[in-house]
Amino acid sequence: MADNKSGSGRKAGGGLARPVTPSAELAKVTGPTPLPRSEVVSKMWAYIKANNLQNPQNKREIMADDTLRPIFGADKVTMFEMNKHLSKHLS
Repeated sequence: MADNKSGSGRKAGGGLARPVTPSAELAKVTGPTPLPRSEVVSKMWAYIKANNLQNPQNKREIMADDTLRPIFGADKVTMFEMNKHLSKHLS
């Protein structure tokens, strides 16, 4: 049996906690070092809020600036679509 606290037999550090490497485009927001997916999303939201990129009429919409446009591939995406676009930039 695996020596982890959950007893599930899985190794810790997988899934959301496993560090992923951002693409060059995404590294402009997150930095080049590998991070867990949860930290990538946190840094994206910090960037979005710091640059006031949420649509004021619909806070669920993110309006891409020149840095986010290559990541999203569009001028605006919903917060629910963001993770789909981020996954293309993580390895």
